[in-house]
Amino acid sequence: MTPFIVFLLGLVAVLAVMPAYINRLRRSDTHQSVSEYSLQEFKEKQKTPTMGGVLFVLFPILAMSIVYPTSWAQPRIALLYLAYLAYGLIGFWDDIKIIIEKKNDGLSARLKFLLQLILAVAFYLVYRSSASSEILIPFTSIQVDLGWLYVLLVFFMFTGASNAVNLTDGMDGLAGGTSVFALIPFAYIAYIRGEEIIFAFVLAIIGSLIAYLRFNWSPAKIFMGDTGSLALGGVMAALAFVMKLEIAFVVIGGVFVFETICVILQIGSVKLRHKRIFIYTPIHYAFTMSGWKERNVVLMFWGIGAVCAVLGILIGVAS
Repeated sequence: MTPFIVFLLGLVAVLAVMPAYINRLRRSDTHQSVSEYSLQEFKEKQKTPTMGGVLFVLFPILAMSIVYPTSWAQPRIALLYLAYLAYGLIGFWDDIKIIIEKKNDGLSARLKFLLQLILAVAFYLVYRSSASSEILIPFTSIQVDLGWLYVLLVFFMFTGASNAVNLTDGMDGLAGGTSVFALIPFAYIAYIRGEEIIFAFVLAIIGSLIAYLRFNWSPAKIFMGDTGSLALGGVMAALAFVMKLEIAFVVIGGVFVFETICVILQIGSVKLRHKRIFIYTPIHYAFTMSGWKERNVVLMFWGIGAVCAVLGILIGVAS
């Protein structure tokens, strides 16, 4: 029952604090600066407060610190906490810069890359003292030792996951809802493995995200900002490593992988062929340009996220 207490703490805390937090952000003019490349209908959202991710990053950590105070002494758990907070801090810095400068540039790509590289290396150096560099091929007994190449896997997964969730954060409820579905396999697998603290931590994040969605569902009263999207990507990558679900994570985060691949293909096609493959990327905008309502696009992506979660559980259990 203790893990569900943490879930309720995260849920209730965000529900209770969010209204006052939104009002404070509105008074301080802390709103989203929409990219010039966004569709016209989404530019109307530029007065919506951002940095909602601050609450669903901080409250799960606080809840875990209260209910499981000794969990910080466990290296694997501390890594999860620090990955969540560290990527949230990068996002927070990015959000603050966007707000101050009133344009959507934020941190430079080079600086973001450097910060993510530093965090990935730091994670690996701590991680390797308590885990191996082997990855298990699902549905087999084959283990592949990547050796020093494992640090490259750490970097690409952290960078890819955090940026992928960031790309998906473009519609009301989209990134938050798909993140809930992506976190469910981690919670389930932690539960059946008897890893109570990891199970509780994931539940705390899910509870906080569900509460956040109460205010982010259409019409959104607040956005998560880079604070939330980078933190969510970072913590999911950390969970994949700590739980040795590196391969399963590709399926668990299927929505984010799909969004990222579409963007990469689009950029590559434009540069090499001077032609677009898709109407627009990130790909969720292409559906609205084809006549879909935003809410229906979000629900469709939630459905895809749910299917990926089920498949991810099947692969994860076999890992």
